[in-house]
Amino acid sequence: MHGNSTRRLVVASGGDQVVGHVGLHALGAFADRLGLGNALSSRIPPPGERMPLHDRGKVLVQSMLMLAGGGESCADIEHLRAQVDLFGSTPSDSTVFRAFHEITPHTRDALAGAFAEVRSEAWRRSTATKGTAPVIVDIDASLVEIHTESKEGTGPHYKGGWGFHPMFCFADATGEALSGLLRPGNAGANTVADHVSVLDAAVAQLPAEIALGHHAGDDGALVARPLVVRTDSAGCTHGFVWACRARNIGFFVVARSNAQVHAAIFDTVGLEEIWAPALHQDGSPREGAAVADLSELVDLTEWPAGTRLIVRREPLHPGAQHSLFPSLEYRYWGHYSDQDGDPVELDQTMRAHAHVELHIERLKDSGLLAFPFSELEANRTWMATVMMAADLVRWFQLLCLDGSWAKAQPKALRWGLFHAPGRLVRSGRHRVVRILSGWPSADALLGAYRRLDVIH
Repeated sequence: MHGNSTRRLVVASGGDQVVGHVGLHALGAFADRLGLGNALSSRIPPPGERMPLHDRGKVLVQSMLMLAGGGESCADIEHLRAQVDLFGSTPSDSTVFRAFHEITPHTRDALAGAFAEVRSEAWRRSTATKGTAPVIVDIDASLVEIHTESKEGTGPHYKGGWGFHPMFCFADATGEALSGLLRPGNAGANTVADHVSVLDAAVAQLPAEIALGHHAGDDGALVARPLVVRTDSAGCTHGFVWACRARNIGFFVVARSNAQVHAAIFDTVGLEEIWAPALHQDGSPREGAAVADLSELVDLTEWPAGTRLIVRREPLHPGAQHSLFPSLEYRYWGHYSDQDGDPVELDQTMRAHAHVELHIERLKDSGLLAFPFSELEANRTWMATVMMAADLVRWFQLLCLDGSWAKAQPKALRWGLFHAPGRLVRSGRHRVVRILSGWPSADALLGAYRRLDVIH
């Protein structure tokens, strides 16, 4: 028997010709091929009379690499700074700190515009964003616990803690965080203005040919590609759905329980012919579940024309969530939508809103839980950078990776790709990195570099 998990070694400092973040170099090279650093730099005014030693666009991109690698504070940039052969001149933690505090709200808006231009190029290259089907976006909010009351802009939340309550809008096809609004912990979940704000900011991030016709007051005849937004019950307000209609944006919003909905469901008891078998996302039958269109049983005069109430029922099970209707046999759940189509298909589309939870978890696993600064504006810039970093990773996955790696979560990417070790070899005028022999994901990483060669 030999139970030791390691070999006996003598460990000393002073090693050279080794590198530890080869995958992050691939991600940074990908950002360079897209022109991300230059695009951001063009929107950041010089902080003083002299140009800074470290270009601020480059500082933001390298901060994104730090976040993609699992960093949660400015000090974590030092792990990239120690890898000069991979990342070149990298700012110190104090420079990163200053950069985040130098960015004003006006500059942050300009950076969002620059990022939208790069996003448009990424969408042009990705098959996930092609076609004529509606572009679906998802809005949701999530609590971020902050364990101190000294941070500006925080507040108590409904779970009894303290922190932020940011709201986001994601692109369903790619999982990108199109827009976000940093709010105090006590911000309302169903605030119409906040929903409209993140929706408008998300539209501004879409390629021009998709956003056309979806700005407030646009003529519907301008729409080249349909846009649809999904929300949970927080978006079930007349103010929000009418704002969607004013932007020629379709909607799916989770229905809230009320007397009218209760009466409609009660009227269906015993009428099995109106219920159709529900389906899973892959099209397979959802055992015991059924869907019905109850639009004719409720008053929808205050809703935009064409609004429908779609209700799904499924057998009660332990731990079932809140139901629209009190029943000992079924759990009822429904949504309002202004979209045409079969009720079963609309139910499938609405249920896919659950993807938003994975998108939020991705942000929380990539720096969203940190908020390292005391000042609100600096933390808003931090959140914006977290979102840009997450989107950069998603583009990298879509354009440079395949198989399971194209959908891998941040932890898997770090463990398998981003922190891959290698040996640095100098050959003539070239630096060559040889990935550690036997590294399990070496083929995927080498494949990513090959795909980088065709991105100009």
